[in-house]
Amino acid sequence: MPRLRAPVNGPPAISSDDRLADRLRGFGPLGLLAIVVIVAGAMVTPLLGAVLVVGWVSWSRTPWQEIGYVRPGSWIASLALGIVFGFSFKLILKSVVMPLLGADPVNPAYQDLVGNTAALPGMLFAVIAGAGFGEETVYRGYLFERLGKLLGSGVSAKIVIVLLASGLFGLAHYSDQGLAGAQQALITGLAFGTIFAITRRIWMPMFAHAAFDLAAVAIIYLDLESEVAHLVFK
Repeated sequence: MPRLRAPVNGPPAISSDDRLADRLRGFGPLGLLAIVVIVAGAMVTPLLGAVLVVGWVSWSRTPWQEIGYVRPGSWIASLALGIVFGFSFKLILKSVVMPLLGADPVNPAYQDLVGNTAALPGMLFAVIAGAGFGEETVYRGYLFERLGKLLGSGVSAKIVIVLLASGLFGLAHYSDQGLAGAQQALITGLAFGTIFAITRRIWMPMFAHAAFDLAAVAIIYLDLESEVAHLVFK
């Protein structure tokens, strides 16, 4: 009588979707390519970079909270705090910090916006969707997750991550806004990055970023740049 063989217990089969997710989360060729593509996309337009991040989160099966998409305790409080901080921060940078750095009181890159009502809808969309949602998703949420996986979660690692992400954020603004734009972006990146590093929640920095840029648009549209820039230093 033939002997019956017991079933062989082997490792569970790994699906192609699981392998893709692992590779996207890792730092092999595919994981590194994903980083390059997402950052390059954000350099072209922040909204494209954010869309690529959403795709990466889905395909890599990364929990949304790892890029800061955590429900706040109060949406109203987060929105209000973000608006107040963003507007105040813009006024401080424009009237105190940037003059000390020797920046031109008028941003030449956006002078076509002065009094140009027709340009407002497109600019407002770029500010809210591109800057608020797009840049925060890429330069805070995504890069902090990727760099955190590489460098760890200690205090020194967080400081390095804030510096690296902020430096890249500043560099992204150099081509169209020059040195002053890059300096301002570096400073805002340090501020928003520090908030995100401490809270690990993206909504308040996102609201603050949108408010910051809305204040900038209002100042330029109303042709008040020079006046605001000389509020403190005449």
